[in-house]
Amino acid sequence: MSDPNPLTSPEALATHLGETAWAIVDCRTDLTNPGWGRSTYLQAHIPGALHAELDTDLSAPCTGLNGRHPLPSPADLSTVFSRWGIDDRVHVVAYDAGVDFFAARLWWSLRYLGHEWVSVLDGGYAAWQAAGLPTSAGEDSRPPRRFVPNVRPDLMVSAARVLHTGRLLDARAPERYRGEVEPLDRVAGHIPGARSYEWRRSFGADGRLLPARALRAQLEGTLAGTAPGEAVVYCGSGVSASHVLLAMAVAGLEGARLYPGSWSEWCADPTRPVATGDET
Repeated sequence: MSDPNPLTSPEALATHLGETAWAIVDCRTDLTNPGWGRSTYLQAHIPGALHAELDTDLSAPCTGLNGRHPLPSPADLSTVFSRWGIDDRVHVVAYDAGVDFFAARLWWSLRYLGHEWVSVLDGGYAAWQAAGLPTSAGEDSRPPRRFVPNVRPDLMVSAARVLHTGRLLDARAPERYRGEVEPLDRVAGHIPGARSYEWRRSFGADGRLLPARALRAQLEGTLAGTAPGEAVVYCGSGVSASHVLLAMAVAGLEGARLYPGSWSEWCADPTRPVATGDET
């Protein structure tokens, strides 16, 4: 098996098509159109890819208090990964449509369960198409395997611990962070003490992640001297924050944690404090 780099290129992935030790997962999603991801997958996808549903495969049921995309239990995630034919001998590659963050949710979820052999396709399906690489239609499958989790609780924090961290990074759009608009959740604003680092900042104009050096420079600017291991990233529902953690891994800034419930869980409890405007 090759080195588990957080990113892989379309050209590199193409050399592993058809290999049973490589599992490809199509994470394309449209939050405003729940059926779009699967229908688009069935029309065309990377050969051999399976389709992941954000709401059912990578999220637990919502209770109204646990956020919009609650993190599934390790047992439930393990059931999904077993169904997809993933075990400790399989390298997983997840991909999005292009500039998006759903594949990073799968990347983080596998790492949370101790599976290091996972990468995200740099540039997503758009880059695959631009490279003129082959596609398939219909539904692909893999024989199931037994996924055995080795849970890493150090990769996440709960709502009770969020305010006791060294640096909070908010991955949402800056106007949502400042509380100027809130299209999805019941309260506008951010967790007190958080700094804004929108997930889109990690992409270049070509739709791929910025080079590691550029990512490191702008992330360290937001961390403002805080060690990566003392940072916690959140967003609206714990999904786009995963992409910031992916960018940090690419930049060599390991150790930051995810607050999975994120803003949608935080603001569901009216006793929790809320801040607006910018913080420096």
